[in-house]
Amino acid sequence: MARRSVLFSPGDQPDLMRKAPGSGADAVVFDLEDGVAPDRKPEARDAVRDVLTDSEFDPDCSVWVRINPPGTVAAEDVATALADAPPIDAVMVPKVADAAAVERIDGLLDDHGIDAPVVALIESAAGVLHAEEIAAVERVDAVAIGAEDLAADIGATRTEEGTEVLHAREQVVLAAAAAGVDALDTIHVDVDDPDGLESAAEFTVQLGFDGKMAIHPAQVPIINDAFTPSEERIDWAERVLDVKAEADAEGRGVFRVDDEMIDAPLIAQAEQILDRARAAGKR
Repeated sequence: MARRSVLFSPGDQPDLMRKAPGSGADAVVFDLEDGVAPDRKPEARDAVRDVLTDSEFDPDCSVWVRINPPGTVAAEDVATALADAPPIDAVMVPKVADAAAVERIDGLLDDHGIDAPVVALIESAAGVLHAEEIAAVERVDAVAIGAEDLAADIGATRTEEGTEVLHAREQVVLAAAAAGVDALDTIHVDVDDPDGLESAAEFTVQLGFDGKMAIHPAQVPIINDAFTPSEERIDWAERVLDVKAEADAEGRGVFRVDDEMIDAPLIAQAEQILDRARAAGKR
């Protein structure tokens, strides 16, 4: 399942929710948390349920719902917006500080017969320090980092370079990789800065993330492009796997492609490139 771009859409704005899949995002998130003012949350729950149950709403991307944090009004979110709606692809849980927080939501979803996996959003020092145990919870199939809330939690000043949250981002990538789940990078808050987003998304790929979150539809194609391999990289990956098949038949574990010695780590890289190419419709 491709998760290059994950676009948030406010839960109290049904017109935007209906339009969100047209952005080209791999996943859209109907937001009941930060994107909705506290006094509008009941209205947002009803709106999310109405969109999800609308027979004419037939998106060709994944649909998630971000509920409120454990210990707040998450139970109301689940009971009103999700319990009687068609199945969704994931429930995003914000401000996850430890595995116990995910397990509370796990129980809540089970109580309502909801089988969706959880995307755990890590936004605090405690969450970063417990990222490994969070990612390892059985119901979690992706972890994401929210750098803005994290910076506020630790008293850091957000900078364009992002060095103040770099360690935390790498920690989340490592935790996800160890657990075999996806890692999603933080948003780019300046929606009028396409060049900055392009650079940030390219760095996100270099760090090892599987995708990046977006807060405006205009950000989606930039993020998708960053996570879509070039034809040159795709051609290299295909040659690697073609030669690997020949090497396997001959019992060779190491082989050469374009004067480069290829072993298991580069084979894994080639497989990942082709996975991303297929997700982008390039193969």
